[in-house]
Amino acid sequence: MFRKVLIANRGEIACRIVRACEELGIKSAVVYSEADHQAEHVKMADEAYFIGPAPVKESYLNIHSILQAAKDAGADGLHPGYGLLSENADFAKKCEREDITFIGPSPESMELMGDKISARKAMKNAGIPVIPGINERVDSVEAALVDAEKIGYPVMLKASAGGGGIGMQKVNNEKELRKAFESNKKRASDFFGNGTLYIEKIIENARHVEIQILADQHGNVIQLGERDCSIQRRNQKVLEESPSPFIHAVTRKKMGEAAIKAAEYIGYRNAGTIEFLVDEQQQFYFLEMNTRLQVEHPVTEEVTKLDIVQWQLRIASGEILHIRQDSIVQNGHALEARIYAEDPSNFFPSPGKITALTLPRGEHIRHECGVREGTIVTPHYDPMIAKIIITGKDRHESINQMISALKNYHVEGIKTNIPMILEVLNHQDYKQGQTTTAFVTDILRSTNV
Repeated sequence: MFRKVLIANRGEIACRIVRACEELGIKSAVVYSEADHQAEHVKMADEAYFIGPAPVKESYLNIHSILQAAKDAGADGLHPGYGLLSENADFAKKCEREDITFIGPSPESMELMGDKISARKAMKNAGIPVIPGINERVDSVEAALVDAEKIGYPVMLKASAGGGGIGMQKVNNEKELRKAFESNKKRASDFFGNGTLYIEKIIENARHVEIQILADQHGNVIQLGERDCSIQRRNQKVLEESPSPFIHAVTRKKMGEAAIKAAEYIGYRNAGTIEFLVDEQQQFYFLEMNTRLQVEHPVTEEVTKLDIVQWQLRIASGEILHIRQDSIVQNGHALEARIYAEDPSNFFPSPGKITALTLPRGEHIRHECGVREGTIVTPHYDPMIAKIIITGKDRHESINQMISALKNYHVEGIKTNIPMILEVLNHQDYKQGQTTTAFVTDILRSTNV
């Protein structure tokens, strides 16, 4: 097991990893920017190392500063969390060269699955159903128009190196594609250093359902069931749950088997997630693989009672994954709501100082929170400040408990998306499990115009 782990992240996920290290008897070291010198993760960890000014490129994306911090700390492991450098293969390689274990998959797996075009090709070769589309990059708007015509509108224009909805846009016709192409290419280049785009067919009325996997260095792979992540705004998840209220037992079994097959095909190790889109007939299609810990991992932890972060640490240290697939049982129903510092009417960020913060309490409530009263939420980072996870005996109970909890979630000084989440939870379509990825944009927002 590791002696000391450097956590190359911030906010709630850095706090979560610190806690996992403590529970395994591992010393924790964190990094912080000028804006985060009094952040919660800095106070929680055993050690903290300054890595630069507030802008993310000068601090949390500064590979040189982070590796220097790891060496100064004497860390033998490095956990990247999610986002930031978590799927940066070059960063993982540099960790290896410094004799620091990167707590995640191999750089080769990240490179293969991080590029959406190569990932599509690999999954197709593995026998996993993929969304109809073009498995080659489109370098010009003219080429994009030809490909879109072959597939048939509407289509999804996507960044090959993308994630989090960045560089991704639905286009309904030639005019929209012409308008979207260059702006998405530039946005992808700015965010990922890679402006490569490709085109997929739109799966109408789709659900976003993903399978959590764990894989060790000895060839053992298990899947921990599904999470339904269909409630999204700007192609980013807001509310997640496990199990899915939509898929049938037969579909669930097939998706789990496909996820294991995909991981085995690429020789994957550590925690990862295979994401699928599921159509109205319950046919599922590979969407992408996230080669890292997911924001929504707690809902799986709550229904399986397995600590995914601890298993990341155990697997990276060389332990054998001794859990048998037939021993994985989901009990109850878990919901996770992401709390964003944003205006719920337009989803614009709402930075500022948190002047008051009161969190609801209860045995069924779990908080992953990276802020406290007095925290300044800056515009430099992702606006997600916390997560609340509710576990009930069934979906009906967990929804009602989440509604009650959010009504008692008190934040002052900034705006949050809590009113929008409550709107979703109280909507009859959501309560009946009839929501798709278009729910927030096409249904919820349209009722408030």
